[in-house]
Amino acid sequence: MKRFGFPRDQPPQKLIDSLNQKATQIRRDVLTMLAGANSGHTGGSLSAIDILTALYYYVMNHRPSEPRWPDRDRFVLSKGHAAPALYAILADCGYFPKAHLKTLRKIGSPLQGHPCLCTPGVEVCTGSLGHGLSLANGMALANRIDGKASEIYALLGDGECQEGEVWEAAMSSGHYQLGNLTAIVDKNGMQIDGTTKDVMNIDPVDDKFRAFGWQALVVDGHDFRQLLSAFRFAVQERSCPTAIIANTVKGKGVSFMENNLEFHGRAPTQEELKWALAELQ
Repeated sequence: MKRFGFPRDQPPQKLIDSLNQKATQIRRDVLTMLAGANSGHTGGSLSAIDILTALYYYVMNHRPSEPRWPDRDRFVLSKGHAAPALYAILADCGYFPKAHLKTLRKIGSPLQGHPCLCTPGVEVCTGSLGHGLSLANGMALANRIDGKASEIYALLGDGECQEGEVWEAAMSSGHYQLGNLTAIVDKNGMQIDGTTKDVMNIDPVDDKFRAFGWQALVVDGHDFRQLLSAFRFAVQERSCPTAIIANTVKGKGVSFMENNLEFHGRAPTQEELKWALAELQ
């Protein structure tokens, strides 16, 4: 059963406070595991954490004790380089012991640099950008064929939306009227080579989704009230897929990482970790 039992746009303050506290904890876990690995993508992991927190701690129906529960909602991390954010949440939810976070990117670890099916709670292998929405389409179509009411969620990067396959998939989603599918674009405005505006401008990305038969919402990707209201709207609208364009900040939560392209694909040093954790209280 969906838990959107609050009036439209009015999630209770207690819930908002709880989600904010959880997001802060997840940011601390992500930075700690990245510093321990001395490798990984920091900026895009931090920008996505509030979106993932809203999904896993309120929106999605899932069972950590039963990862393959047939009626679960499914999540696809299309921007696979943000795997540390997903791993930290899966561990916190109980899909695997939190001690595993210390093994990030190490040989033999189930927590590789990009999501892999060897990790409990991971639905598909991702990392080669542009493929996640196609995979999510398949899941949504399968649910329709099987008569299941569960939802499919896919998180894309804004740089990823420069990929042609994203729009081929978006055309298919609209054509098949996949009302059980929600795509979230983590629109932090930066990619490995610079700003998305300079490399290949994707705007107006919301209108592009609408042109392919989607409904599109634009929200602050760090505002839980806006996120929860958007997810609620997506669940209620069944005639077409929903795109949530979440405006976010690369490196969100740590002042010297925010909007700092250096941290796109670099882990914090141990000294930087101390500074970052001091800010995340």
